[in-house]
Amino acid sequence: MSLGLLLLLLQQPAQPAAGRIDISPAPAEVRVGQSLQLRAAVFDAAGKPVPGAKVVWFGARFNGTVDSAGLVRGGFRGHLDIVAMTVIPGSGRVTATTRVTVLAGPPARIDLRPATLTLPVGGRLTLAGTPLSSDNDTRTDPIVYTSANPKIASATSQGLIQAVGPGKTVITGTAGTATAKVSVQVVPNTVASLAIAPAARAALTGEVVRFTASPKDRSGRTVEGLTTRWLVAAVGANGSAVIDEDGAFVADEQGVYTVTALVGSESADAVVRVTPRAVGRGIEVLGRVPLPVRGAEIWIHPGGKCAYYSTISDRVYAIDVANPSHPAIVDSMTIDARIINDVMTTEDGKYGVFSREGASNRKNGIAIFDASDACHPKVIADYNETVTGGVHSSFVYQGHVYLTDDATGSMRVISIKDPYHPREVGRWQTSQSDQGRYVHDIDIKDGIAYLSYLNDGLIILDVGNGMKGGTPEAPKLVSQFKYDLDYLYRRIEQRYGLGIRGTHTAWRHGKYVFVGDEVYGSRAAKGHEGGNDLTWGRLQVLDVSDIEKPKLVAWYEPTDGGVHNIWVEGDSLYVGNYQGGGRVVDISGELKGDLLRQGREIAWLLTADSLGTKPRATFTWGAVVKNGLIYFNDINSGLWITRLESKERPVP
Repeated sequence: MSLGLLLLLLQQPAQPAAGRIDISPAPAEVRVGQSLQLRAAVFDAAGKPVPGAKVVWFGARFNGTVDSAGLVRGGFRGHLDIVAMTVIPGSGRVTATTRVTVLAGPPARIDLRPATLTLPVGGRLTLAGTPLSSDNDTRTDPIVYTSANPKIASATSQGLIQAVGPGKTVITGTAGTATAKVSVQVVPNTVASLAIAPAARAALTGEVVRFTASPKDRSGRTVEGLTTRWLVAAVGANGSAVIDEDGAFVADEQGVYTVTALVGSESADAVVRVTPRAVGRGIEVLGRVPLPVRGAEIWIHPGGKCAYYSTISDRVYAIDVANPSHPAIVDSMTIDARIINDVMTTEDGKYGVFSREGASNRKNGIAIFDASDACHPKVIADYNETVTGGVHSSFVYQGHVYLTDDATGSMRVISIKDPYHPREVGRWQTSQSDQGRYVHDIDIKDGIAYLSYLNDGLIILDVGNGMKGGTPEAPKLVSQFKYDLDYLYRRIEQRYGLGIRGTHTAWRHGKYVFVGDEVYGSRAAKGHEGGNDLTWGRLQVLDVSDIEKPKLVAWYEPTDGGVHNIWVEGDSLYVGNYQGGGRVVDISGELKGDLLRQGREIAWLLTADSLGTKPRATFTWGAVVKNGLIYFNDINSGLWITRLESKERPVP
């Protein structure tokens, strides 16, 4: 159907009582990568069928698509909310909605840990397995375990392994047609004693303590290579702690804990006394710049004297921040756009780039500006040839702009080595699905690009590091980390629906990548209509010491807002927490477990006052750190220039 006819139908008055549309099948399900034809029966106000009624279908976006004829294509696991619309002669416009559930494909493989076991006779250990589809979607199918030789090692259907007699065997986990195998070696039990180190330890919440177990035979010699089973228990009613298969312990709450190591029939205990992590500090507000329109991204010129503030509008403001106590708007750049999102300069600060969406002439893309006079930037060129559908985010790195193409869900690479004549030189996109594919944000460190790919999770590419032979012209896949969005945000969807959810931003720092989700409800809370959108989201911490196998080790999930944009500097994580304000989080040391429960929040600031486009309504977009100052940008209230107090506040 033509766009003109669709608009004509939308302009017809809606009269729900004048008829109805029955959609089938309902409820409807479709698997990722498959299609489903929806059908509609139209009835007039008297309940009589309307023959030949023309029904138009629309809706769906991030998890799949529906065409105007009602053909649904499943792109990613989740739900699609779809609308059927028609015009009944003499009655007006009638609509109906339905929800299609997009299901993960069947189990294609099983992630089973540990891959190998060496147990003495009498030893026990439980396997941990996760079924995955061919698209790397997590499934919850039960895994059934069997042993090739129960006389060597038996296996319960739940994965508890018991070493019976010396020898080698294989334990197989099965879910559907998918299987995984664990090699088990059982040796004679010569363990006569077991020691654990350290035997006692004091620690702070969130501090990782690594334990080792030393089994010895009757002559006192260490028995090498045996797999240790670790357990942890709180002493008394209070406490929460975990210990992994490698003996790494962390407590989220204060308390006294007993750590137990088991090898064969021997066990040993250690005691850990955990006290609270005291990191709280105040934030001092130095300066404020409210904006006349809603604000978006902030960037500080490398010289530190000027800030660029993009807007949910048609301009980028230049703000003199040389005196942080008296910042002031001194210039601006305007362009045809509904939203200007990312703004960033080249490393030397001579040029800059900002992205745009919603141009009235449909020519979106990026604009390049001369930033040599930092507080008076001038647009010198634009690029929209292959990205006119819109650019949500962009990242400037070594003479190239890595940007997100809204229309195709691909990353494009634009050379700005000649900033007056930008040109596309490279492209990359995920292969799973064209139905709802969307890359939201890009971060680059040391020639490695970290792409926040919404439903596809985190994508890591070599764009010049050399580890996979990648270049800006030909990026190469390094790895992917995809996680179960349905599990994380099901409670939110049940209460508020889901407008959008997925991997939103990423930041590489040391051996970790901090991955933030953006989650919006599709409807407001009762009594909250007309206020800020409600947002949620978890920040996940991945250990990329082995970058080809990212591993989830920790997370931070505020209870009062979403994780939007982040900045990492030193031992601190700076977060724009939307309605929860600006946050500073302690990320010192090794990270493991629930960072919020561990008391790692250093400071928070509600960026709301009587000034700005929406008074007294906090909606913090993100943070930038420069020269010891924290620049929080709030969609409603503009720029806040702050710094942490130097000392911890005394406890009253």
